[in-house]
Amino acid sequence: MKMIAVENAPKAIGPYSQGAVAGGFLFTAGQIPLDPSTMKLVEGDIGVLTNRVIDNLEAVLAGAGCRLPDVVKSTVFLVDLAEFAGMNEVYARRFGDHRPARSTVQVAKLPAGARVEIEVVVKLPG
Repeated sequence: MKMIAVENAPKAIGPYSQGAVAGGFLFTAGQIPLDPSTMKLVEGDIGVLTNRVIDNLEAVLAGAGCRLPDVVKSTVFLVDLAEFAGMNEVYARRFGDHRPARSTVQVAKLPAGARVEIEVVVKLPG
């Protein structure tokens, strides 16, 4: 197993890695809308937050030589499912025609008071 750690995504704030490569796949840790330069949550509506989360995911994916079209499965965690439409609009735009399997769940609370978190499973190229 190979651990992924990149500078342009938020550093792990606990005993975990940004991602782990095993068996031809990359498994990312959940990303919340932290600005990697300040390690503070970005502010804005759910669209702004979702964009930051996907930026963070793209940085982790790049560290393993992957891109969003390599994503096989994503899991989206929302504190309020009433924000699903706003999250989904940004998610659809960022993923384009690529449609990985996805689960979306409402949770009571996320780290650092975040409102959205996304984790992905990615097939390594080649």
